[in-house]
Amino acid sequence: MAKVIMVQGTMSGVGKSLLTAGLCRVFHRRGLRVAPFKSQNMALNSFITREGLEMGRAQVVQAEACGAEPSVLMNPILLKPVTDVGSQVIVNGEVLGNYSAAAYFAMKKTLIPHIMDAFETLNAQNDVIVIEGAGSPAEINLKQDDIVNMGLAKMVGAPVLLVGDIDRGGVFAQLYGTVALLDEAERRLVRATVINKFRGDPAILRPGLRQLEALTGKPVAGVLPYLSVDLEDEDSLTRRFVRRGQALLDIAVARLPHIANFTDFTALEATEGVAVRYVDSVRELGEPDLVILPGTKSTIADLLWLRQCGLEAAIRKLASAGTPVCGICGGYQMLGRRITDDCGAESGGSVAGMGLLPVVTEFSGEKRRTRTGGTILTCRALSELTGATVEGYEIHMGRTRLAPDAVPLLTLDGGGEDGCVEGAVWGSYLHGFFDTESCRTALLRLLCRRKGIDPSALTAFDYAAYKRRQFDLLADAVEQHLDMEQIDRILEEGVR
Repeated sequence: MAKVIMVQGTMSGVGKSLLTAGLCRVFHRRGLRVAPFKSQNMALNSFITREGLEMGRAQVVQAEACGAEPSVLMNPILLKPVTDVGSQVIVNGEVLGNYSAAAYFAMKKTLIPHIMDAFETLNAQNDVIVIEGAGSPAEINLKQDDIVNMGLAKMVGAPVLLVGDIDRGGVFAQLYGTVALLDEAERRLVRATVINKFRGDPAILRPGLRQLEALTGKPVAGVLPYLSVDLEDEDSLTRRFVRRGQALLDIAVARLPHIANFTDFTALEATEGVAVRYVDSVRELGEPDLVILPGTKSTIADLLWLRQCGLEAAIRKLASAGTPVCGICGGYQMLGRRITDDCGAESGGSVAGMGLLPVVTEFSGEKRRTRTGGTILTCRALSELTGATVEGYEIHMGRTRLAPDAVPLLTLDGGGEDGCVEGAVWGSYLHGFFDTESCRTALLRLLCRRKGIDPSALTAFDYAAYKRRQFDLLADAVEQHLDMEQIDRILEEGVR
């Protein structure tokens, strides 16, 4: 049986995912078997496990912090928004269907057995489980049917750390108001509060901390500073900027309205000397060294958006001048000649693509989910990429057919081919394309050559080692700024 602790927040974006990852890393460094758990996650950033099942990337990051293989047991329910009032519901890694918000709320309690089965399996396999809540436990209109905050804490007997974000302002009102809106049984589950994202002298906070403890009856377990650790964001609501002002290489990623799996570009962002910009206008696009069209949950709608705002024409102009253009998943589909959705997987209908690759895409009702890898075939205009190896995963509804004279990009390890290349334009279904060191190094070497830069000016970069350092920096901060003796007591005592 595992010891359990739960991280809940006063609202979305207060740092629950980061603190959960930090605690996971702390316990992992003690030699314990640790697993993260989030019963229900809502995000467009997802991942495919070795079994070909789909889960949220936040729990993948937390699993990496634990040194554990990601498993859908860690995130049994994933909601992927398809409209403002509806989501694709994924249970145990498999698509259950598309549901309106009202329809999902009406049936979500039927998913409790799936949640408990996943939790009990992890419970039998680990020493510690660190659970992450979602949003706020004080959403009084949703509490009756809650399966992810206090409702889950009651089901599994988890003591709660309540986190507030001081950087947004009003952290004392956040924490006190949340505790005040809980019922008595829920308040007993809250064992301590944590203030996150503090900039300044903690001594200034001490009078407020003492008053907060008196008002809530809960100790403050610590004040975490605003951390500069570089870990993947949970969702695309986070505003992303150029990472380095004096970069040697400039990469522009189209900020699509329904962008998904933007974490595909985290390794590029983290590379010294590379600037990754997320652009949503022709003015912002400029003349980058590489343009990337990312994945999207609504390919046709986002292609039409590119067309309407002028970015499609601007990208086509850059491509005609020889600027490399790359599309991943939905971005790959956009680069083709036509996209057809007769089955209504998205919005239905048919639309002309950008015409930069000799491929056509037809949507189907079946989602392809697989982990795979391959080797890039001969590319004349992209000679540095030839022979580079790639590892990644596919998550998509469409099937893309190449014209008879088209050139595939990759030969896959298990047989078959992926993607297409024509001139300096290429596309692939593989998420994680740039995480693989062989491929990323070859790409940056190519961009340096085109720009007349010595590739040795870019520092060699081990992304896996970089992520390990970030997890350790996070764990160091948690151990330094939180009262770990108090947290250990909470973990040991459980629910009282």
